[in-house]
Amino acid sequence: MRFRTLAAVLVVLVVPFAWQALASRQATNVSLVIANGIVVTVDGDRRILNPGSVAINGSEILAVGTPAAIAGQFRASETIDATGKVVMPGLINTHGHAAMVMYRGLGNDLALMDWLQKYIFPAEAKTVSPEFVRIGTRLAALEMIQSGTTMFADMYYFEEEVARVTREAGLRGVLGQTVIEFPVPDAKTPADALKRAEAFAQEFARDELITPSIAPHAVYTLDAATLTAASNLAKKYNIPLQIHLAETQTEIGMSQERHKMRPVALLDSLKFWAPVTIGAHGVWITPDEIKVLMVRNVGISNNPESNMKLASGTAPVVGYRSAGVNVGLGTDGAASNNDLDMFEAMRQAAFQQKLVNMDPRVISAPEALELATIGGARVLGQQAHIGSLERGKRADIIIVNMDRARQTPLFDPVSQIVYVTRGDDVDTTIVNGKVLMRGRKVLTLNEARVLADARQAADLVRKAVGQ
Repeated sequence: MRFRTLAAVLVVLVVPFAWQALASRQATNVSLVIANGIVVTVDGDRRILNPGSVAINGSEILAVGTPAAIAGQFRASETIDATGKVVMPGLINTHGHAAMVMYRGLGNDLALMDWLQKYIFPAEAKTVSPEFVRIGTRLAALEMIQSGTTMFADMYYFEEEVARVTREAGLRGVLGQTVIEFPVPDAKTPADALKRAEAFAQEFARDELITPSIAPHAVYTLDAATLTAASNLAKKYNIPLQIHLAETQTEIGMSQERHKMRPVALLDSLKFWAPVTIGAHGVWITPDEIKVLMVRNVGISNNPESNMKLASGTAPVVGYRSAGVNVGLGTDGAASNNDLDMFEAMRQAAFQQKLVNMDPRVISAPEALELATIGGARVLGQQAHIGSLERGKRADIIIVNMDRARQTPLFDPVSQIVYVTRGDDVDTTIVNGKVLMRGRKVLTLNEARVLADARQAADLVRKAVGQ
């Protein structure tokens, strides 16, 4: 009897330890777990787990689930406790000119063409160099990491320098070598620019973070032959095309005068569209043109802040979405915005569409969040890999503080993200499973050095514009 009693006690004591040992042996080793946060997945079901955890191994998300489920299934080398914080996909900026942060604040309160021709083009001619582009891109990368952008699209000169800095900083980019008809710092002719674009495409063809692209500037700065050549090059290397598209009414008039067609009609007649084409701005677009863009699978980057500041107009985002056109958000360059904060872009995109449509229901908070995440991924042709927190996708994730006075009280995390949150609320930024910023400290860039270099380079700009 005593033996049976002792045996029963041993079973009671030993069996739990045996199960724990078995569970421990069965747990999958992973590199990182983000635990106990308010996980906003932006998946097809718009799931929110509160609390929730995310298991990451290397660059890949292995699971999104409850803290108990993740803790029972995975054993992490590193754990980030996100209690009380929002865990969400990194933001995707679908249009910009990173190095143009160096012209932030130049030529305020002007229309686009005056701003370009009187300030930006002259300043660029006197200041842009490989080193200047490196300095400006590092400053932009610092700002993006600090404000939760994990992937961005870019159009500029010396794009190989943009790519190298982007990779160094740990960000993801769809980066386009600009092709324009007049002499610019990295190419005297469009033919030279196309040669640079091809070399750029070859250099970064298999890069894990960089997707090379070709960026013919616009229909008003290129002839039909060059537009066609740029398109053919993109198709040859199966890489994205980026182009400013119908940004202003002036552009429409210039296109009709030069090409005898509106921009969309011209590009369609040239069979310009690549499998991934990003039309930046897309403001002055008719319903019939929207149908063309939908059929050609052209994605639109809506840049509400830049378009408002330059009084360029308001893109028909509701019309695009109703027709099935992919739409994402962009900041444009900080020279015309004047920052790279995608939270502000989300908020202004929603407010602007509510106002012009006189309907508070259009572009809801969940829809605005999707524009800045999975919508942007679709525009850039990256939706299979990024844009939402799902098993098998890349670990591009941000963790957002929700403890400030303006974040209190917290009833609806998505509403709070879109209508309240700012870039400096971001606590942690992760790209491809690598932590780029933690606790507001950027780990991949020397912040003091980046700022010092940018301030020194700003003297060149002052001399160039006589300020």
